[in-house]
Amino acid sequence: MLIKRKTDLTYADVTPKERAMGRRNFLMGLLATTTIVAGWKKLPGLLAGPGTGSVPGKLNGVVKSPYTTSGEKITPETDVTTYNNYYEFGTDKGDPSKNAKNFQTSPWTVSVEGEVTKPRKFTMDEILKLAPLEERIYRHRCVEAWSIVVPWIGYSLSTILNQVQPTPKAKYVAFESYYEPKQMPLGGEAGIALPYLEGLRLDEAMNPLALLCVGMYGETLPNQDGAPVRMVIPWKYGFKSIKSIVKIRLVKDQPQTTWNMYTGFNGQPEYGFYANVNPKVDHPRWSQAKERRLGEFLKRPTLMFNGYSDQVASLYSGMDLRKNY
Repeated sequence: MLIKRKTDLTYADVTPKERAMGRRNFLMGLLATTTIVAGWKKLPGLLAGPGTGSVPGKLNGVVKSPYTTSGEKITPETDVTTYNNYYEFGTDKGDPSKNAKNFQTSPWTVSVEGEVTKPRKFTMDEILKLAPLEERIYRHRCVEAWSIVVPWIGYSLSTILNQVQPTPKAKYVAFESYYEPKQMPLGGEAGIALPYLEGLRLDEAMNPLALLCVGMYGETLPNQDGAPVRMVIPWKYGFKSIKSIVKIRLVKDQPQTTWNMYTGFNGQPEYGFYANVNPKVDHPRWSQAKERRLGEFLKRPTLMFNGYSDQVASLYSGMDLRKNY
């Protein structure tokens, strides 16, 4: 039986129409502002017209590498080239593929300097000819819990480092990416210090898995994936694999890196220097225990060192990998 009872509300509890409309207008204005800002961020790409920048080209003479992951399904190229972190070209995952189409990567040089006997600048032609180009199928894991499997092309970073002969004082390798606001007008909205900086211990850099990468899927790198030369370090989270490198310095002390200088939303550092893939160490805002491959729905367990423990675990013998994250 339905029992009718006097409502507890009185006329005084009713929101005045003008106040309700004021709130409604505020929310509508906020929505409009958000829409305008989103449109403004996309405006450079919309106005740019057809791309005028560098485009991928066929890489010849590529050989299969012994340093390759077996039994993994390769992620479709379209997924890998349209879902990127490259904040200089926008912070949304789809921004770089749209906004990097005018990026000019030729001519290009990489300066290798610091604690070395023979500092020098390498042109891209020289880099391409230093060693046979190898195709390496690597797992690549992003700190945001997504992953890919890519046929990268390049050779071990140790090849170029041996060319300049590190001195006994060299303990670390510092990397710097290209940054030019005219080519990368969205860099000012990135929320991180630019140019992008990264670093490795020298023994990490000399590990044969550390790949100086010049291509993927049989071609040179697309702009949004780090053209013309980048690092791929498969046992570390993706942000360590710095894109569009212009400078490599060998140094005595641990270098500053972009994400180590970033203090996050709570004022505390979110990323450690080592950034080894470790399912037992969560990011402050999400778990790292599982990951989702691009193009797949279900998650899978994250592997320690991204599955490369046999090749790299000895580098961290005796270290507390929760403290040195």
